[in-house]
Amino acid sequence: MDSTPPSSSSSPFDLVSSALGRYIPRGQAAAPGPAGAPADPAGGPPEQDLPAAGPQEQILGAVNLDRELRVTHRNLEAPVFAGLDAPTGSPFVDLLPQGDVPTVTRRLRQVLETGEAHVARVQRLRRADGSELVVSMSILPAAAPQEGLTVSLIAMARRLHLYAAETAIGTSLDIGETAQSLAESLLAWGDVAAIDLDFAVWTGEGVTERAQDRIRLRRAALVPDRAWPEGYVTLGDDLPGEASRLLAQAIRRADTPQSIVVPDRATIERVLGSPRLVRALVPSDRSAGVACVPLVLEGDPPVVLGVAEVWRRADRPFADSELLDLEELVARTSHHVDLARQHQREHTQVLALQRRLLPRSGGGTIQTASVYQPTTPDSAGVGGDWVNSFPLPDGRTALVVGDVVGHGLGAAATMGQLSMEARALLSAGLAPDEVLEHLDETVTLLDDAETGLAAGYSALGSTCCIAVYDPVSHRVALSSAGHLPPILVSPDGRAGPLALHPHPGLGAEFALREPFGVHTFVAPPGSLLALYTDGLVEDPAVQIDEGIGRLADAVASVHPWDPLQQAARRVVSEVMPARQRDDVTLLLARMIGYRKEDTATWRLPARDDAAVRARALVSALLRQWRTRDGTRDGTRDSVLLLVSELVTNAVRHAGGPITVRLIRDGPGLLCEVGDTGNGRPRLGRAGLLDDGGRGLHVVHRLTTRWGVRWTETGKVVWAEVVR
Repeated sequence: MDSTPPSSSSSPFDLVSSALGRYIPRGQAAAPGPAGAPADPAGGPPEQDLPAAGPQEQILGAVNLDRELRVTHRNLEAPVFAGLDAPTGSPFVDLLPQGDVPTVTRRLRQVLETGEAHVARVQRLRRADGSELVVSMSILPAAAPQEGLTVSLIAMARRLHLYAAETAIGTSLDIGETAQSLAESLLAWGDVAAIDLDFAVWTGEGVTERAQDRIRLRRAALVPDRAWPEGYVTLGDDLPGEASRLLAQAIRRADTPQSIVVPDRATIERVLGSPRLVRALVPSDRSAGVACVPLVLEGDPPVVLGVAEVWRRADRPFADSELLDLEELVARTSHHVDLARQHQREHTQVLALQRRLLPRSGGGTIQTASVYQPTTPDSAGVGGDWVNSFPLPDGRTALVVGDVVGHGLGAAATMGQLSMEARALLSAGLAPDEVLEHLDETVTLLDDAETGLAAGYSALGSTCCIAVYDPVSHRVALSSAGHLPPILVSPDGRAGPLALHPHPGLGAEFALREPFGVHTFVAPPGSLLALYTDGLVEDPAVQIDEGIGRLADAVASVHPWDPLQQAARRVVSEVMPARQRDDVTLLLARMIGYRKEDTATWRLPARDDAAVRARALVSALLRQWRTRDGTRDGTRDSVLLLVSELVTNAVRHAGGPITVRLIRDGPGLLCEVGDTGNGRPRLGRAGLLDDGGRGLHVVHRLTTRWGVRWTETGKVVWAEVVR
């Protein structure tokens, strides 16, 4: 037996072999193979054949493989490995049961390609006499400059197997991976193992003590990985309704979940009673017996989460002790399945909230596209990144991107609250910096121990960036709270981050707080604005400025005629770090604006004749528009009366120069009157003889909607009329 390791003392094979030397006395001969002893029905040697506990006990072995997965060195001197035929130059897969070859080969190749170890896989190995040995197999990459793999093998006694299986099953919160780990562990007791879960468990819904004879089962895991007979229920398929009902009834006796064993093929066919059900549930003609063990969530009454099934050939009937082992393993791991169910429910809720916050159309004056990509596909906590774009009632468009600290429901709840609050405040006419002031206060309140979020979650340090685009002036007002600077690409192709004044994140300590600034810039038609979160550009391998520069280059390469959603996905794929460490969010906005012939702006002095002059100017413009698109006379009269009332109110209550702006937008006309006052017009109850307040009542009746927004010099009252 060749047990000479390579000379490099740093190789994993040497480390394992040196560990072997501490347990095997020099000159000890390998024990004879178990050919003369009966094989363990579960696939391993009888436990009494294992060496007695003591200084000479040894359950550890090692095999070195080259890149072709052939054996180059081995150290299998312990008696428990006797009968494993692994000569130098032979394929390692010769030691595996035929059904396990594809899965294990894929794992071996994966470790070769990635250099990341695969640890503690429960695996069966074939001896030369046809018996099998259950081991815990770890696959380790060889240390440089060597190539290949080291496979360490730990021969597993029954109790050790139960412990190792339970440990492996509890390592993932993904319900599919949890079910797969349980199925792989159960394979040590049979030829085929399957996990069928209640559909409500699979989708993460709440499990109740409902009538469980109506349980709907879905196949969540199936091992080994191989081609199955036609009609057989495979991974992701729902069991036929009759099969689900039969299984649910069979495992509940006296209303208590219990395991059952169907010992032979004839009994199975008699119980199922249908050739179609036999094809759907029996994995092959050689499968003669099955043990069905319920996955039970303890309670009063207990709730069945699903069923674990282990199939065997006719020559290997289940012993009572093996059924006890199966029940113990399933009982130990059922709570892991329920934890994965709860995580699936949380994951589904967070994703639903993320989808609810996805950008809507910005109208005809702007094009938007967004990409959101969680850290991992199952996202053991979808993050608090959010992105939104929406048209404001006054014709402008808001672009918002934020990054809430943390993951999971706590971050999602804060994300939803901040996003909805930002939308409401922007729709109410507040400027971006004023909105951030409110969000800053909200984050501080949420962190309060008495009135804020529970469970120790803190949103302090969350970031947000808000931009508001005016499609008439083509100006963008932007404010940021600790967020990375947006990228602006001008129509001539120049690109770069905006020069923003740095500001701490939301909820910063009082001593660090500064007024939020507003950065205003012109974005002519054809400009492209990119807002993003740090997960897109932060890479430990490069400086953050380099990551932002790469993003600017990628956004600058977007052609004006490229579909924006496809362009956004391409930018993310080009820029995203090789190892994604945080959620990735990108919002692209292509500025279009209104055509010049669809807008008009006049500045008037605040004099008594201002209303008369405004009516004359607007009347002349409406006559021009009428000849082009047939604006109705009734609409013309309503707009003239509306302009007259708004200008009169501005002269009476505000003073200063007055700005009148008219916008033709699809089926509507938008009228805006700006002044230097800061008082908020309010619609109140007016008596029959009251003079004050009648103007706003007229505005309210003539328009589909109206409102107020504040500017640096005063306010703008806007109103919309349907043409």
